[in-house]
Amino acid sequence: MGKRLAKELKEHIPFTALGALTGIIITVIVDLGNVPSHISYTAFYASHPLHVLLSALVTTAMYMRYTKGKVWAAILIGWTGAIGIATISDAIIPYLGGTLLHIPMEFEVPFIEHWWINLFALAGIGIAYWKQTTKIPHFGHVLLSTWASLFYIMAFGIGDNWIPLLPFIFVILFLAVWIPCCLSDIVYPLLFIRKKAELPSPERREITS
Repeated sequence: MGKRLAKELKEHIPFTALGALTGIIITVIVDLGNVPSHISYTAFYASHPLHVLLSALVTTAMYMRYTKGKVWAAILIGWTGAIGIATISDAIIPYLGGTLLHIPMEFEVPFIEHWWINLFALAGIGIAYWKQTTKIPHFGHVLLSTWASLFYIMAFGIGDNWIPLLPFIFVILFLAVWIPCCLSDIVYPLLFIRKKAELPSPERREITS
């Protein structure tokens, strides 16, 4: 598992960096356009639930693809993989990153503050369990995670000049997506699978029957 994780992390570097670059472009637009923080708050609670849904779908589908697990196991793995790791990626790492940059940050745990986010996880699990024909490009997960992490910083961080922080924001976004996405989509569900799964390269990976 250690070699597999190292390989996945290495292969994720290029398009995780590309995802972080889109976040930098959005940051420049938000800063130059003087977009108010409540817009970022709305954008976060649009992108984060979608990230949770996609993460639950991919995690559950990966698990179901290589095992005939019981319903309760699929629900538990899909929910913890989506809610837990998406919270780390979209909220905890951005909060810690903003704090390290001395940005006054408010801390909010999305699935606790807004219970309905859990429904997105259950919806993703249901789609993956009953209809595994949905094709999901892995890069879509990367983009959603990147944008959710960025909008968390801008929604809960108090600041009005983000341009000087662009290099540091890039690093935060990269780290917020790089390791958590590998854990959620690939490593976490495979921990519960005895059969060794052969996976396609991440830029071509998709969940399908």
